[in-house]
Amino acid sequence: MTKLNMHIVIRHYQPSDREAVETVFREAIEEHINPAFMYAMTRPLHITISLFIYVSAYILSTYSLVLSLMCGGSWIGLVYFCCHEFYAGYVRSRLNTDMKDISAYYLENPDNCFWVAEAEIEGRPQVLGMVAVEGKKGSEKYGELYRMIVSSACRRTGLGVKLAQTAEDFCRERGFSKIMLSTSSTQKAAVALYFKLGFKLLRVHTQTESMQWMIWMTRATILTMEKKI
Repeated sequence: MTKLNMHIVIRHYQPSDREAVETVFREAIEEHINPAFMYAMTRPLHITISLFIYVSAYILSTYSLVLSLMCGGSWIGLVYFCCHEFYAGYVRSRLNTDMKDISAYYLENPDNCFWVAEAEIEGRPQVLGMVAVEGKKGSEKYGELYRMIVSSACRRTGLGVKLAQTAEDFCRERGFSKIMLSTSSTQKAAVALYFKLGFKLLRVHTQTESMQWMIWMTRATILTMEKKI
């Protein structure tokens, strides 16, 4: 069965989906680690810092190429560590909060929901994507989009659009006025999809659960987006 003729069903999450959902979630989020690292290391500021460290270490060590490489390598390793923790830490956090008990968090509240996208591959059902909505109340009632994930086995098939539409339909049924979401600037495919779906950029910031120095090292920002419905 190929990507083009998969019959994908979008349905409510079931407790039996837990292991598959966690696997797809972890793989989809952590695949951004290497691209984020490459992005950070090619920013002008980090290129300048890298050159400064290599040259300074070389001069201060009385022209020791080995020590220069060690100092530069330590800097590069620190940047990679920060990029890794930015995404791997996010996965750990989510698996210990709302995704620790998806049924209780998302399915027992009528204003929340969690869906999975499932298809039969080689005779076995597989979870290929997911999306969740949490109802929020402020000056108006709105929905916040979470856990929007499409497996790498099912990219460019329109599944992301279908998942988003499922969430949007739910928000309309619940009488929400808008949909909000947050994503990182390094998740370029996701950002492009949200713009395509009609979301507007509200603000760019660095307020996350990660430490601010770590966010600075990754050169990533958080995009908050909104769609009126």
